[in-house]
Amino acid sequence: MGRGGDAGAGLGGRPTLRRSRSILDRLSDIRPKQKINDVRSDLTVLKNIWFKKLQDGDHKERLEAFYGPQAHAYDRFRSNFLWGRRPMLAACAARLQGMSNMVWVDLGGGTGENVEFMAEYMDLRAFKAIYVVDLCGALCKQAEKRKERRGWKNVHVIEADACEFAPPEGCATLVTFSYSLSMIPPFYAAVDRACSYLDREEGLLGVTDFFVSSKYDLPMRQMPWLRRFFWRSTFDTDNIDIGPERRNYLDHQLSRVWEYNDEGSIPYVPFLRAPYYVWIGRIPKLETLLVENKVEAPALFPPTFLYTQSWEDPVTDEPVIQINEEDVCLTLTSGGCNSLNLCISGAKAVYSVDCNPAQSALLELKQVAIRQLDFEDVWALFGEGKHPHIERLFESRLAPFLSQASYKFWRTRLHYFREGLYYQGGMGKVVWYLQAMLVWLGMGHSMHQVAYANTLEEQKEAWEGAWFVQLLRHSPLWLLNIIADVLALLFFNRITLWFGGGIPMKQYQLIQNDGVHMASYAARTFDGVAQNSHVRKDNWFYFNCLTGKFARDCCPAYLKEQNFALLKAGAIDRLHIVNGFYMDALTARKYSKANLMDSCDWLCERQARELAAALGRQIVEGGKVIWRSASLSPPYAKYIEQAGFEVRCLQRADQGYMDRVNMYSSFFVATKKASSSSISGRSNGKKAH
Repeated sequence: MGRGGDAGAGLGGRPTLRRSRSILDRLSDIRPKQKINDVRSDLTVLKNIWFKKLQDGDHKERLEAFYGPQAHAYDRFRSNFLWGRRPMLAACAARLQGMSNMVWVDLGGGTGENVEFMAEYMDLRAFKAIYVVDLCGALCKQAEKRKERRGWKNVHVIEADACEFAPPEGCATLVTFSYSLSMIPPFYAAVDRACSYLDREEGLLGVTDFFVSSKYDLPMRQMPWLRRFFWRSTFDTDNIDIGPERRNYLDHQLSRVWEYNDEGSIPYVPFLRAPYYVWIGRIPKLETLLVENKVEAPALFPPTFLYTQSWEDPVTDEPVIQINEEDVCLTLTSGGCNSLNLCISGAKAVYSVDCNPAQSALLELKQVAIRQLDFEDVWALFGEGKHPHIERLFESRLAPFLSQASYKFWRTRLHYFREGLYYQGGMGKVVWYLQAMLVWLGMGHSMHQVAYANTLEEQKEAWEGAWFVQLLRHSPLWLLNIIADVLALLFFNRITLWFGGGIPMKQYQLIQNDGVHMASYAARTFDGVAQNSHVRKDNWFYFNCLTGKFARDCCPAYLKEQNFALLKAGAIDRLHIVNGFYMDALTARKYSKANLMDSCDWLCERQARELAAALGRQIVEGGKVIWRSASLSPPYAKYIEQAGFEVRCLQRADQGYMDRVNMYSSFFVATKKASSSSISGRSNGKKAH
């Protein structure tokens, strides 16, 4: 393993071995005063490495505490310690010769010295952009100084997390981790993120770092147990993990094209030689599975999903949001119906996010079913909500393609498809109890007539003929107040509203702030639907609630055979299911269309302001954001307007019937205004023309 010397770069950038210089040789080359200063700097670095106790705090704070005091002396000491940098850069440069207009992302790039080294192997002008990314602000300041000193115009120093950063170009030709991967606790997330924007045809990912082998490893990596124990425990004191897991994950994610293992000396530490490796890989031609993170629902969420279908009317949304083939959309998952509808409408990409992993599991099951099953099986599962052979179907056709989280969720809940999918989950249980109560109260026949009325007039007649509706229509005010209070106590209390209807406390308070009693709110919803929307032919939302299933001519778009064929032909591949919070998905990329649903009603003022600001940054000019609210005048609308949007209220419940759901009090659209710089640029362009 090259024990006689250290890695360098020889003729043609090929790794060679060169003899380590002794401490006396190094000191003899410099003047006494400079020698004292350099030794003092080196001792400062050594003190931080060997003796400084790790501080509490998050990863960024620990990096600042560790590197801040030594940032000024970082480069000189590391140049005689981090022996893998030059051979890695040389190996990458040799494979990029002749290419131009490239993008290089150096993750954990520190002071930017790698850029200086790369200039020895290839012309930096071949890169249209070089991003030196580091989470440590002290090192980024040193990189900025180097950039100014060298006059680099295409180098950008970015203080950011490698697990979250992506180049604005959206694609990188070269991504490097130079002694940084071992310092990133969620290393798999950093590698996954890098792979997400690495050029799939020409891109290279280069890594160099310290390492120890596993007990049984590749021959050129293998080392005895004592060295494994010593080096891993030594680096672990500085929160640096040099175990084999990181390189094993690289081997899993990418195709290895070149590797080099060696040892290098450590300044002022005789006899000890730290093992390091250089690894170069590409995106494999066959797709590989990304590591799946363990996800859990937030506190107070039920152990299953709240919604079995989406409760926003896409017929109302479509003419407002106007999806086209270039749109990148962000939406909440909910029941997943509207996420699939965006794919059917032709969006370029649809990111569907939910903090409840059970909602993601429901949508993922729909996605896998569309890919793997024929239409009749999909209809049985999600149209009828029941399948006679669900166990066999799940084991042989669905489970092999589900993520681990979704597989674990569904394997213990296959009874949903025996008992009826739409009687499950929070709202499903409410529907089941509501149907049982209607039968018990002698209204079962009336509601059956409402559900299966041939015309809207027949539906109205059946609705008005129900004894409870007549009671509400003709009761004196004092009796109405008693009925409203009893209903509020039984069905519209905070616990039932949250676990059954997904209505949190903040949304409940918005309704109260409008001066509307919860019983009156519900009556407005249901009476509006009964009077204005033909349930049997045109309102699958309430037909499902009354019957526990959909009808073939009254169902969400993805359950229509022609749309199913479109999804199966490839449109379903535009759907990306994200477990997590809306804000995290929003800040991950730019979007042209976004649907907030009613999620802003759940936020406190600080969260609403942060979301509005993020929308202002992430929604492109001309992009649209739509949302609904349980409030007639939601207070957060002004924050979105202040973030650079033209905000319009399209509908209010106090002005009449809203839509087929009729569950919200207002419907808004916000259009992103052009920035002042863009307006100025267009004006200047017109003048020049």
